[in-house]
Amino acid sequence: MERVIYDRIRELETGHWWFVARRKVLDRLIRRLAPPAGAAILEVGCGAGGNIPVLQPYGSVTALEPDADSRAYVAERFGIPVDGGLLPDGLPYPAASFDLICAFDVIEHVDDDAGSVAALGALLKDGGALLTTVPAYQWMWSHHDAQHHHKRRYTLGRYRKLFEQAGLTVETAGYFNTLLFPIAAAQRLIKRLLGDHSADDAMPPAWLNRTLTAIFALEAGPASVGALPFGVSIALIARKPAR
Repeated sequence: MERVIYDRIRELETGHWWFVARRKVLDRLIRRLAPPAGAAILEVGCGAGGNIPVLQPYGSVTALEPDADSRAYVAERFGIPVDGGLLPDGLPYPAASFDLICAFDVIEHVDDDAGSVAALGALLKDGGALLTTVPAYQWMWSHHDAQHHHKRRYTLGRYRKLFEQAGLTVETAGYFNTLLFPIAAAQRLIKRLLGDHSADDAMPPAWLNRTLTAIFALEAGPASVGALPFGVSIALIARKPAR
């Protein structure tokens, strides 16, 4: 991503409704997969580190981030190891190192998504879990995707296939950010028709930010079991079979 995007995320992720509510969804998903006590956890593509506090209660967290400024920022902010590296072939860890690997809105950034999923699967211990999220539906492509250097958006079937081909067992897979999906879809389609490339991540007024947070956070329970039929994003839990 461009430097301005990293800096923008750093500004927004503490209080913006999308980040705040998504962390509630992610926490419920992690609780569902039940990592072992003191789990070795890796977050791939940690960005500015906003998800680190969600992961730390579940074990010892290591982070991977290709952006040098973000690595320094996260290491200082949270006091955890933050390594440089790239998917799929630039991961600086031996095989079978982690109980839980998280990649939140990462796979859509890489050219080789199948190779990247396989590479992450190889870093899991037997019985370890991979928790990922990606944006849904190619028809929802917008200037936001281009700004963030996305390569693609996914349907649930196409995304599941990446993990099955890598020899991982998909435990839970489904859409989320469903309740606000009609608004998001309409906004993106209208902006596309109008040729409007303005940012769609501005911080809303406080009352609206609280309302959107509450609506999105209602989905934490159903999203954790893959019960939502459509949405702006996809969440998937896959596990490396135990030998």
